[in-house]
Amino acid sequence: MAGRTAIWSSRGWLNAIGLLTLASLLVTLFAGYPIISYFVRHPFGTLGGFNLGGINASGQVPEIQGFRGLIDVDTPRDVLTKTGVDGNKYQLVFSDEFNEDGRTFWPGDDPYWEAVDLHYWATKNLEWYDPDQATTQNGSLILTLDQAADPTENHGLDYRGGMIQTWNKFCFTGGIIEASISLPGDPDVAGFWPAFWTMGNLGRAGYGASLDGTWPYSYDTCDIGTLPNQTDPKTGGPPAVTTMGDPYNDNSLSYLPGQRLSRCTCSSNSGPNYHPGPKHNDGSFVGRSAPEIDILEGTLDREKHMGQISQSAQFAPYNAKYTINNKTNGFATFYNNKYDPGLNAYTGGVYQQSASGLSNTDQDAYDGQKYANYGFEYAPSDSANPYITWTQQDEAMWTLTPGAVGPDKLSQIGQRVISNEPMYILLNLGISPAFGAIEFKKLKFPAKMRVDWVRVYQPIGSPNNIGCSPPKYPTESYIQDHKEAYTNPNLTTWLQYQEKHGDGSGNVKTGFPKNNLLDTC
Repeated sequence: MAGRTAIWSSRGWLNAIGLLTLASLLVTLFAGYPIISYFVRHPFGTLGGFNLGGINASGQVPEIQGFRGLIDVDTPRDVLTKTGVDGNKYQLVFSDEFNEDGRTFWPGDDPYWEAVDLHYWATKNLEWYDPDQATTQNGSLILTLDQAADPTENHGLDYRGGMIQTWNKFCFTGGIIEASISLPGDPDVAGFWPAFWTMGNLGRAGYGASLDGTWPYSYDTCDIGTLPNQTDPKTGGPPAVTTMGDPYNDNSLSYLPGQRLSRCTCSSNSGPNYHPGPKHNDGSFVGRSAPEIDILEGTLDREKHMGQISQSAQFAPYNAKYTINNKTNGFATFYNNKYDPGLNAYTGGVYQQSASGLSNTDQDAYDGQKYANYGFEYAPSDSANPYITWTQQDEAMWTLTPGAVGPDKLSQIGQRVISNEPMYILLNLGISPAFGAIEFKKLKFPAKMRVDWVRVYQPIGSPNNIGCSPPKYPTESYIQDHKEAYTNPNLTTWLQYQEKHGDGSGNVKTGFPKNNLLDTC
């Protein structure tokens, strides 16, 4: 009729569509968002498989279009399980074969790996880590170290390198980690610093505030080892802290600021903003930290002009003279094989104690000519039989057990821990005089560290222990509550972070939570 609009006219349709769109948005906001948020923050269960995106009961690896699962679909079926050096069977829980060329690792590009964009100042590196220096080509991850054409456009640094890490994306506790790697450069020329390593998720490599007081601690005892410089503020002792330390630093034993999240943390304070927890039955906090276990750092035997690797774990607090206890059989064992493994003469300094083994490498496994496998197998201190065994080409190089880093009467510290923390993975290629003299005239650029694959295994028959915030060693809430410490590389100490975000409840000198041996709780 004239003067009236039919219900299903164009205008009516537009009104209906508008109302439906508005209703959909409201439903998504109030119903869909909480669901989506939950599944983004909480991974799916295994659903009967060995792992999320992992092996099902028939030994298949599911492929979901557009989704990169924890186990790469390109991983050969014959490596889905393996026998460890301990003789036990292990199953694959994570792999990346790097077969897809042209991958990039800028933030948000990859579900597990992220390249950093920063200067690694703590170890006096000469390069800027640039995400463009990490990509995939010819079936391998390529980390490139080159000379900057114009240092003024490279943050004032002469070199560019690459580092990728799985921090807060993929972590594991216990098991086997290994990779097939072709090391950079010539085996008989010193200077490049390739590394394949792991670190506890409470510290983000390259972000100094997150590492201050967490690295390289691995400790769950309330004693002098948790204090700044391992020193009793009342007595200045024990004597070992000033007489049995680093000869390059007046024989001082430690320059560390103390363990930030120690067992001595005042238990009257609680909550993820103060300490990530949990607590022991006696009410004291579990000592938490960011331990480091290195699968390899490439180095050189200068006398023999042969390429070597250092395979190590870093510890704090320290023994007097940084010595590991190797007097009893089984505390530290080096195996007789063609790689000639042995104890590294370097055992540490004021910033870390290093339990390190050196072994020769396959001298052809460099510069893309050939690849070699490197790894470690470990059981954390929470397990019945803690140990770390480092490997090369599936052969054991050396084994460290808790007795090697046991209590030390001279420095008055207790047992160090074989990491119980969720560990994430790092791969990087840099250059630094802190790792040894550099033969600049002999180095050839660009240098490339090539990684064919990375794989992580855990024991068959045991619950998979993957994830960066497991119930016994949570990290998620603590990281969220201190987000800038983990995302701003310009914050180099925890005190700098606390001056911006703290409530003034911590130690006035460090900003750390109060320690009951040092502060009034």
